[in-house]
Amino acid sequence: MNKDLELDELSESSVLDDEPVLRKDNGMDDFDIPSSASDLEAVYEIPVKVSAILGKTKMKVSQLLKLNRGAIIELDRKVGEAIDIYVNNNLVARGEVVVVDDKLGITMTEIVKSAAK
Repeated sequence: MNKDLELDELSESSVLDDEPVLRKDNGMDDFDIPSSASDLEAVYEIPVKVSAILGKTKMKVSQLLKLNRGAIIELDRKVGEAIDIYVNNNLVARGEVVVVDDKLGITMTEIVKSAAK
């Protein structure tokens, strides 16, 4: 082929049968989806940041500096309302706070599907 094509212009019909075909897609068509936990061993050691957000509030620095031990800060969530669970600053789930062996834990109750980018 002599003509330079943009990726959007390239289609299977514009390429000869003996040339490779380029497709513009979401990237998952050409990869094997892991079928078991052992298929994911390559990513087991990659660190991720997991955060559980109980709630949020806004306050002035002057208010923050006046806080003492035992001060109560009102959050934007109600008791029993689901908390947000973030992985690498991306919302991935919602859950509930639980106590496990005198430590706080989280039970995931809902997986959040991210919007397509």
